[in-house]
Amino acid sequence: MPLTPLRRRVLSGLAATAAALAVAVPFNAVPAQAAIPDGTRFYTPEPDHDAIRQIVDLARHGQWQLAGQLTRMVLTPQAVWVTGGSGKSLTRSIKSEINRASKTRTLPVFVAYNIPFRDCAQFSAGGATSVAEYKAWIDAFAAGIGRSKAAVLLEPDGLGIIPWYTSINGAQEWCQPAEADPATAASDRFALLNYAVDRFKALGHTNVYLDGTHSAWLGSGDIADRLVKAGVQKADGFFVDVSNYETTERQLKYGNWISKCIYYGTQGPDFARGHFEWCASQYYPANPNDFSTWGLTDAWYDQNVGTVAPDKLAHFVVDTSRNGAGPWAAPAGVTWPDPQVWCNPPDRGLGLRPTTNTGDPLADAFLWVKTPGQSDGQCDRGTGTGLDPARNNTADPAAGAWFPAQAIELVQNANPPLH
Repeated sequence: MPLTPLRRRVLSGLAATAAALAVAVPFNAVPAQAAIPDGTRFYTPEPDHDAIRQIVDLARHGQWQLAGQLTRMVLTPQAVWVTGGSGKSLTRSIKSEINRASKTRTLPVFVAYNIPFRDCAQFSAGGATSVAEYKAWIDAFAAGIGRSKAAVLLEPDGLGIIPWYTSINGAQEWCQPAEADPATAASDRFALLNYAVDRFKALGHTNVYLDGTHSAWLGSGDIADRLVKAGVQKADGFFVDVSNYETTERQLKYGNWISKCIYYGTQGPDFARGHFEWCASQYYPANPNDFSTWGLTDAWYDQNVGTVAPDKLAHFVVDTSRNGAGPWAAPAGVTWPDPQVWCNPPDRGLGLRPTTNTGDPLADAFLWVKTPGQSDGQCDRGTGTGLDPARNNTADPAAGAWFPAQAIELVQNANPPLH
């Protein structure tokens, strides 16, 4: 795209805003029991080209306020998603991001998203085709990071959706791909995540977090069990709410319960070892739909786990990129086969900006993990039409593609507001 005078002014404004957004905090500040140091400044990758195109177009039509809001959104630190590639080419691309982050003295946050049977043939289907291919991919990825500082979030949905898995509660996982071996698919998933944790942690300066789903999905005991099998005790912790819309308030409680359940099932009384299913959750004794009851679950952990020093518990990070308006519910009276509340819900907003100042000793950071403005997929609410009835029966962009209408909604409904 040629650099027209208007585009030059917009890009110059992007650079100036990026400088203004950088907080003057020493990068090497020492934290108290947190894997990611307090005061860390996070890396901002190059904006989506279609985002820049939208900003330029808005400016060209005199919509400067909206263009400015979108500019602030794309220049807020956010994660780098790594979804493919291989070998030396992958290593070079990771090194390129590492070098850009080093120049700005910021911490890059990578999302590793290439596990075999990724997303179980849904909108973000794909991934490596074998155990050996995935291990080689992790090796090439790790080589790109080397001894540099980085954070890696391993495989969103990787523990929420496991092929041919039977949960701690005896429920058969719905994901049953015909091309996967029912006898080994689940154990392969755990083995690969352990491999990735070991490989990244061996680098020396990489923080690693595993998939903790979110508070409207797995119960805290179920995900605690999966996290232990995936190697969370060797990692720095887990992440919650990636690519979702649940409130930060609920994720903080959920994350604390998971951490305490991990402790209960691994370091608690002898009779409790391995019994993660005994842990209280958002489903019992609490009511998941009535937040006022969640104190009942707090009370269970107070009684059965008690006070444990934060450095003895698994830490976590929260994706706050799109949860400013909270979760979405389908309008009353609709008859869609599947509301797909996680898929491009309308009228959502940006959430809390990335920071290590979370106010919770177990929450290492609030991060923008899902790239705000990028589509969740071609949602059709189960109608089979390919059109989204929640958006006037128009076709949503493919997963990962820029979604101009959603981007505008996110900045207009941001909480806290974008100025």
